[in-house]
Amino acid sequence: VQLQASGGGLVQAGGSLRLSCAASGRSFSINVFNWHRQAPGKQRELVASISSNGIANYADPVKGRFTISRDNAKNTMYLQMNALKVEDTAVYYCEADYRAGTDVIVVGRVWGQGTLVTVSA
Repeated sequence: VQLQASGGGLVQAGGSLRLSCAASGRSFSINVFNWHRQAPGKQRELVASISSNGIANYADPVKGRFTISRDNAKNTMYLQMNALKVEDTAVYYCEADYRAGTDVIVVGRVWGQGTLVTVSA
């Protein structure tokens, strides 16, 4: 299973961006999708999660501004980011807990490459 993140860029404070994370592979299903971020000089932090049945959870700094969603038919996750702040500047990483295989089931975790979000004042 592989993840491909996209949608980062440069935006002014107060603006919006939408990140996407597409999963690909053979005979797999995604249990939980997560977005993490890592700002310069800081540790990576969990931003938002969404379960297979659509239950979402958010870190306090993004509640009310970010919305996580998923399209199970497309194996894709989204992060709609509104009212962006300078402190949201970070590399955003998607991550997924998955099940794969047919005769033999493998459970694993995979990370996508980061996508840079820069919010200017």
